[in-house]
Amino acid sequence: MTGSEEPPSFRLAYVPGVTPDKWVRIWNERLPDVPVSLTQVSAAEAGGVLLDGGADAGLVRLPVDRTVLSAIPLYTETTVVVVPKDHLVTAVDEVAVEDLSDEIVLHPLDDVLGWERLPGRPALERPATTADAVELVAAGVGVLVVPLSLARLHHRKDLTYRTVTDAPGSGVALSWPEEAHTDLVEDFIGIVRGRTVNSTRGRRPAPAESKAERTGTAAARRGAAARKPAGGGARRGSNNPKGGRRGKPRRR
Repeated sequence: MTGSEEPPSFRLAYVPGVTPDKWVRIWNERLPDVPVSLTQVSAAEAGGVLLDGGADAGLVRLPVDRTVLSAIPLYTETTVVVVPKDHLVTAVDEVAVEDLSDEIVLHPLDDVLGWERLPGRPALERPATTADAVELVAAGVGVLVVPLSLARLHHRKDLTYRTVTDAPGSGVALSWPEEAHTDLVEDFIGIVRGRTVNSTRGRRPAPAESKAERTGTAAARRGAAARKPAGGGARRGSNNPKGGRRGKPRRR
C-alpha cells in the first residue's frame, strides 16, 4: 500500500429508531482493521444517501426503490399510539385503529407508516417531524401513531404508549446500491444474517486444499506405506532373524 492510499473502511447509514450496535460490535470483533463509520439519516433521505455514495450500506425503512437498490428485510416493527399518561387509552393493553376515531391523530411530515387511510381526525397542521409531534402530544393537542422504536427514541416521562393491533407496520431492511455489492457489504450481510466466521456462505471461508495438494498428499501416503516393512518390522535393537525377544542370558 502506498502512502496515498486510504485504509479500508465501511460506511453504514441508519435511520432514527434503528440501533446497529450489536452488528457493529460483531464487525469490530471480526474485522478489527476495517473501522465502521456510522451516519444517521432521515428515512426519506436514506435512499438518496446510498445512491450518491454517501454510505456503503444502510439500515433503512421499507419500501425502497428495488430498481436501483438491493434490500434484505430484517424485521417489521410493532406500531403503537403515543398518549399522555392520564389518557383513557392507558386503561387497556392494546387498541384498534377504530378506537382512535374520535382522537386528533397527528400526522408528521416524516411519517414512516404509509397509511392508506389516516385514522382519527386530522390536526389543523401537520407537524414537521416526529419529535415535534411528540411535543404536541405532551401539550394535549392529539395522539401519535408510530413504530415502537420511535416511541422509545422520543420517550418522555409524562407520556406512554399502547400497541395498535391493526395499524400498518414499518419494515426495516439492510440496503445497498444494486451496482455496489462489494466484499465489505457481503461481510456485513453475513453478520446481520447470523453467519459464523467460518460459514461457507461468507466471503472468508477456510482455505480449501487444492487438487494438486490432495494428489501430492495421497502419493506421499502411498510412498510411506510402500517403504514400511511388512508386519511392522523387527523390534528396535533386535538382530534375531526370527524376531525373538532379547532377554537375560541363561545360567550355565
